[in-house]
Amino acid sequence: MRESVQAEVMMSFLVSEELSFRIPVELRYETSDPYAVRLTFHLPGDAPVTWAFGRELLIDGVGRPCGEGDVRVTPVEPDSLGEVLIRLQVGSDQALFRSSTAPLVAFLDRTDKLVPLGQEGSLADFDAHLEEALDRILAEQGAG
Repeated sequence: MRESVQAEVMMSFLVSEELSFRIPVELRYETSDPYAVRLTFHLPGDAPVTWAFGRELLIDGVGRPCGEGDVRVTPVEPDSLGEVLIRLQVGSDQALFRSSTAPLVAFLDRTDKLVPLGQEGSLADFDAHLEEALDRILAEQGAG
């Protein structure tokens, strides 16, 4: 059985109202962490930065404003599935990305074929995988 889904999407990194540039963003979904998606941003001159957040947040954010706190996903135009804004925030620092909705929906469709939404908890050894993922996240935070 396939255990992950990956895709690369070009997104606009919105530095300000006047300045933005396109960057490659890797989307990844793994059965070992079935509730989350990972977005790895490849910013010029910097090491790649990975954010993990709920798959359901991304699914819901395509159609309506979603999220609280560090991650928010909002359609650019509420009645259109053309583009979404993804806002990532740590303290007072934030980054804003704009993406076409179509590649995100295609990626999410592939994740749903791997693990249907609502059936994440049925994966064997989920608790062990969750503990491993939490240990890995805590180790990364301690090293950073």
